[in-house]
Amino acid sequence: MKAYKHILIPTDGSALSLKAARHAASLAKDLDAKVTAVYVTQPWMPPIAEESLVVASYAYTEAAYRKRTDASADKALAKVAKAAAGSRVRCEKLRIDASRPWEGIVKAAKDQKCDLIVMASHGRSPLGGLVLGSETTNVLSHSRTPVLVCR
Repeated sequence: MKAYKHILIPTDGSALSLKAARHAASLAKDLDAKVTAVYVTQPWMPPIAEESLVVASYAYTEAAYRKRTDASADKALAKVAKAAAGSRVRCEKLRIDASRPWEGIVKAAKDQKCDLIVMASHGRSPLGGLVLGSETTNVLSHSRTPVLVCR
C-alpha cells in the first residue's frame, strides 16, 4: 500500500508556495502519486457605501473582481503545474471561493479525497493572504488530512 496517493498543494503564487510545490511534486514522483493545486479566492463583496453615495467606477464590479482574481489564480496555478511537469507528475488545477483561505484548503482536501496537504509557511503575496503563516496554522488545527509544512 502506498503512503500517499493524492497530494493537495495550496498556492498563492508566492516564491515560498512554489518552493512547497516543488517539494510536493518531488514527493509525488517518488510515491507515484497525483497532485492537485488549489488557489483559494475570497468571494466578491460589493463595496459598502452610504445610501447617498454612488460608486461609479466599474473597477468595483463583480466582473472586474473575477477578472483580476482569475488572472492571479491562473498565474499561480500555472507555476505549480510547471513544477509538477518538471517532476513528471500529473497535476490538476482547482479554484475555490472561501471566506477564509484555510477553510477552502481543508474543504478541497476533503472533497478531492487528498491524503496529504503540502503547503508553505510564512508565505507573502501581493494579494495579501492565501497561504500565510496564520492560514497554515489554521489548516494544521482544522484538517483531518496530514499536513507537510515547507519553509
